[in-house]
Amino acid sequence: MSYVANTRYQIMTPSGWQYFSGIKKSTREDLIQIETASGKSIKVTPEHKLIKENGSVVYAKDLIADDDIAGDIVRKISNLREIYDVFDPINVEGGHLYYANGLISKNCAFIRDFDEIWTSLYPTLSTGGSAILLSTPNGVGGQYYKLWTEAESGANDFNAIRLPWDVHPEHNEEWFTKETRNLSKRQIAQEFLCDFISSGDTFLQPTEFDKLRSMISPPLQKEGPQHGVWVWKKPEPERKYVISSDVARGDSGDYSTFHVIDYQTCEVCVEFMGKIPPDKLADVLFEYGKSYNDALICPEQNTFGYFTCTKLRDMGYPRLYYQSNRGDAFDYRPTNAEEIPGFSTQTKTRAQILAKLEEAIRNGVLKTYSQRLFDQLQAFVWNGSKAQASKDAHDDLIISLAIGTWLVSGENSHSEQGMSMAYAMLKATAVGNRGLDSLPGGINDVRPISNHHIQGFTPQNVGKPRRPEDVKHASVTDFSWLYK
Repeated sequence: MSYVANTRYQIMTPSGWQYFSGIKKSTREDLIQIETASGKSIKVTPEHKLIKENGSVVYAKDLIADDDIAGDIVRKISNLREIYDVFDPINVEGGHLYYANGLISKNCAFIRDFDEIWTSLYPTLSTGGSAILLSTPNGVGGQYYKLWTEAESGANDFNAIRLPWDVHPEHNEEWFTKETRNLSKRQIAQEFLCDFISSGDTFLQPTEFDKLRSMISPPLQKEGPQHGVWVWKKPEPERKYVISSDVARGDSGDYSTFHVIDYQTCEVCVEFMGKIPPDKLADVLFEYGKSYNDALICPEQNTFGYFTCTKLRDMGYPRLYYQSNRGDAFDYRPTNAEEIPGFSTQTKTRAQILAKLEEAIRNGVLKTYSQRLFDQLQAFVWNGSKAQASKDAHDDLIISLAIGTWLVSGENSHSEQGMSMAYAMLKATAVGNRGLDSLPGGINDVRPISNHHIQGFTPQNVGKPRRPEDVKHASVTDFSWLYK
């Protein structure tokens, strides 16, 4: 492949003559020849984009006979198996459209085999060179996606910059509506919103992605290891916070992550993503836990998380989550000094926390502003009955936030909001002429009898907690009321 820059010549487009930045030459042996009713003919790559009569974009490989491409009818399509030189204009101004042999094409010069090309080019940067990579997102996976995610997490020296459609001073809503009227949501997201789109069955639905996209905003500041700590909200006095974390080895492909979540509002205040050893992660978690009013810290305790959890315990951090606890986790102190804090992610619990995360997003309960999280969710897809990251993608932020959402939103033993909602639902189900007060022993309200030694809302205790002196011990030996 070779590239020739251009600052002198223009190319004909539907909007007149326009400049373009250069020409890319490559060699292919899998071309398609398209012949039309008016006698026009063009040889293109299978992924070459053409414009149909209705304005929509179609790949050459997807064309069929009698398709209407910009007022001309396709009559013959042939697959060529010879070696040809292919030339593509780069960055055509005025909408990326241009005429090629009389047919309207869309600028689509993606670099084939970029992974191998980058491997060859990268060593030259160490001699004093520099590189600027400019592209629309072309799906999840591959070298460009990898470089982008590493740039966002601070793992390489690139500066990640997004340029969606509305940063152009001449582009308004009218322009956007016109340009996208014949495109699918997936195409709009990729071509105009700078979204990486997975080709699989995504974990979230399009409406849920729309909710998350509308909340995305830059952090107030980036700090900490590799500038991977993104801060949106500073700690406020007297508020409760939860810190959840997914732990990686620190020098492999995965990332360590954590989230600081407001316990009352389910709002993400801080997010971290970076490559850091488990013991160093414990130091960072300790620091942010103390800053956020002795937040309740809950790392994943599997594999490398074991080292993070035990170090936090041995450092004497005052509030750690223990799965054996059935009381108020903010005040719990384990009786066994050897007990390991943290959350154990197994097949069952993983499905539960992900279901809670999806529910919180769908119902608008969770407030998160992270572009990094949004990118990971776009690549989080269903593989049979299991949700997982696509090839070359990551789910570290997703798992961390799922643990935190589960802790905050009421599936465990310490959500006051969840407790109140459950209590209200129980009251709403009380119907009929015979109230529960008429049952023997005068059980108050519609609350079931619960173990008053257990405080909180758990699957085993769905009643609103009461003081022990409020519990009335009913006699169960008198059954005469059954005969009435």
